[in-house]
Amino acid sequence: MDVCDRAAVEYSEESGYVVPVFGHPIVLDMKARTMKGSSPEAEFLLTKAAYFSRLSILFYLLRAQRIAPTGRLLKPSELKSNQIYFTGSHLLPLEPIAARFSTDPEGFLAQAARFGGESRQYGDAAVELLPFPRTPVVLILWLEDDEFSARCYMLFDEVCELQLPPDILWSVAMMCALVLLQK
Repeated sequence: MDVCDRAAVEYSEESGYVVPVFGHPIVLDMKARTMKGSSPEAEFLLTKAAYFSRLSILFYLLRAQRIAPTGRLLKPSELKSNQIYFTGSHLLPLEPIAARFSTDPEGFLAQAARFGGESRQYGDAAVELLPFPRTPVVLILWLEDDEFSARCYMLFDEVCELQLPPDILWSVAMMCALVLLQK
């Protein structure tokens, strides 16, 4: 099936499309027009993060391209749509993530692991999250020390801009932040 190949998802006649969202399967039943998850993390994404997740999931399923991530990471300021990340209500909540994990790199890694995050070798602690199969996002944590407060940075694989338009990519960035802030 074209959709399954492009988006790296599964499909069955009985249940519909199964989209891995942060490593948790979310089932889109097109006949019933529903989205369901079977884990607490998937339920969090579909309820508490619904404002960001539901449209993003549908858009990814409809528009994803069969383009593999390159591993070249970009700061939000390097994206074509960079202004969206620095103004008004679109500001990414990276400071609360840094504050929460300012002295707890293990907690940062454990929280990310709940949502499929894999450790990477950047900063004091870093994780790669897969909001969707073809859209890797890396978060880097620098712990607080005597000179500096804790900092958190978000980087996108360069293919993210090919997979998602600016507003949906911003929603995906917000989902990444929310999964790290979720209690």
